[in-house]
Amino acid sequence: MNFPEIETAEFEYPESRTSVEYVFPELSAVCPRTGLPDNYILRILYEPDKKLPELKSLKMYLLSYRNYGIWHEHLANKILEDFIKYVEPRWVFVELYAYNRGGIYTSVRRFWSKEKGDSIEETLSRATSHPHLRSIYGL
Repeated sequence: MNFPEIETAEFEYPESRTSVEYVFPELSAVCPRTGLPDNYILRILYEPDKKLPELKSLKMYLLSYRNYGIWHEHLANKILEDFIKYVEPRWVFVELYAYNRGGIYTSVRRFWSKEKGDSIEETLSRATSHPHLRSIYGL
């Protein structure tokens, strides 16, 4: 499937050390096995270098998954890799929270930086509790 490009704008403060966070609570895709809908909360935390994503195009990109069959783990990785491709951040952290599916809450996370590439240590240090676990169990 061809996904829309994430359009960008120039970041006018590339010398700054700015972090930006986007939270998209309406991400949906389809389970590739059952065809049933999966719903997610997506969190993207990053440091811009020379570009910013144009938010309407980012939203259109994310909405394009609505009828696409993909595993949770693949979805988080594809979003991160496409974000890197178009936005070229200094670093980016993606956290994907799946709503309860078959009695299982799932969180998928990945951290990447220009300097060091993937880092499981950074991924785990930035991880937060699944929002549903916080609201139900106070974790």
